[in-house]
Formats: sequence, structure tokens, C-alpha cells
Amino acid sequence: MATTTAQAFNEFYDAIKEDTTVTGEVSARKAYVVNALEKAFPSTSTMQYQSTKIIGSLGRHTASRPFEDIDLLVHLHVEADLWSTKYIYNSADFLYRVRRELNDASPVKKIGARGQAVRLFYTSGPVVDVAAVVKYTTGGYGIPDGSGGWITTDPIEHESYMNRRNSELGGNLKRFVVIVKQWNNAHSSWLMSFHLEMMAARTFTSLGTNNRKALQVFFNYNRQNLSVQDPAGYGGDIATYLAWGARDAVNAALLSARNRADDALAAEERGDHKEAIRQWRIVLGSDFPAYG
Repeated sequence: MATTTAQAFNEFYDAIKEDTTVTGEVSARKAYVVNALEKAFPSTSTMQYQSTKIIGSLGRHTASRPFEDIDLLVHLHVEADLWSTKYIYNSADFLYRVRRELNDASPVKKIGARGQAVRLFYTSGPVVDVAAVVKYTTGGYGIPDGSGGWITTDPIEHESYMNRRNSELGGNLKRFVVIVKQWNNAHSSWLMSFHLEMMAARTFTSLGTNNRKALQVFFNYNRQNLSVQDPAGYGGDIATYLAWGARDAVNAALLSARNRADDALAAEERGDHKEAIRQWRIVLGSDFPAYG
């Protein structure tokens, strides 16, 4: 419960951000997976474990509740002969080998492959997605594309880009991203998390601590402007997963959110925080604090 709009936003951010409990759980599950990988792919294997890094929203510290999955980038070195004769042509076999070896090395009983990653299920808390990759000497990482081939990506560069933009925007971008993801969650989750982050990163030339005004700017800037390029230079337009019907729905949601943001800011300006909070609860969902 809050009596001013600024107070409501502060309370909301504290409730949805990554906290020490989540950080500890992520660290523990990473350590658990690393232990299994070291057993599954020792230095004597034709595939050797190299390193693991937390990627995705939790790795970039842009995650927003609910925290449903932990993404791990796992670098495996494949011996040259095996790569050239088998896996270069068949990433599915590569992925299934990772699943099989992890299944043997880990006491986690439910492990599945989901096209591009191996998923470890737990009885509670977030699942772990192991994105097993090979590192290219020409740059970037090869990850299974879900159809037997490979696609090139670079989550390390994605993190560097987000850190750079956050610094350029006074350290305020990541906090904004955590909040705007709640708008997406509350309105059908049309946008993928990474796409939403990259939209936010390109929206602002300056960004202060007033996230109410920043949301208005974001909704207005990105309506009919959903295309954004992969900052690593490999993926092209990140928005290509959106069919035309989905694009229409996103643009309609952005327009509606912009209009409500206009009304909320006007209400706050005239001192009517109850109305401003009511409008923001519609935009950001019922977990946003109520007035009072």
C-alpha cells in the first residue's frame, strides 16, 4: 500500500527485483550443474568441459519476477575429428549427448532436451537450461538451432552491451527493464524477454530515476517500432519471431499503455496519487501496490 506514486514504484521494484535469496539459489544450481559437467566431460573425453557462465536475464541482472528459469552458457571443446565428421553436421546428436551424459552424472532425475538446450527440472524453484555451445575461432558461439544445424550467437556480448548502455544511462536502465517487464507479463507476454531488453536499451538517450515518465517514453517510442538489431551482430532483427497478428497486438498494447501513462502522469501532476496509482496498476498488473 502506498500514498504517493513514487512510493508505489519503489515498493513495486523492491517486490519484483532479484534479491539475495534468488541470487543464492542461482549460484547453488550453477555449482551443482558445473560439478555434473566436470564429471560428464573430463579432460580425457572427446568432448571436454571448459566453462559455465550465467546468461539471460539473471546473468544480465535484468530479471523480473517470476524467476522461472536459469540460463547457463556451457562451453564444451569438441575434438577436431569428432567435430568435422559428426557434430558439424548434426547439432541434435551433440545436444542429445550432453543430455545423456548429464543424466548419468547428475542425480536430477528429470532432464530433457528442448531444441536448443538441455533442461534440468527440480521439485521446486526455477529450472536450469543448459545452453551447450562450441566456441568459434572466428568469433561467437555455435548453439544447436533445434533442427540439426547451428546458429551463431554471443551472450557475452549481449551482457557487455547491456552493461555499457546501463552505464551510459546513469545506471538506471536495468532498474527500468525490471519494471517494464511487468507490463509485458500483465498483458499476454507477447514480447520475448531479450527483445524487450534490447528495445529498452535503444529507446533512451538519457534516463533518470523517474520510471513513470520513462515508461511513457518507452511506450510511445516503440509503438510501430518493434524491430531492433542483435547488438552482437549475428541475429539480425530480433523481432522476426512476431507474426503480423502478434505485432498488431503488441502495438495496440503499447498504445493503450501510453494513453494510460499519459493519464497517470497527469493525475500525479495535479496531486491525485490515488488515480495515478490506479492507472499504473492497470498498466503494470495487479501486483503493483494499491493506494492507501
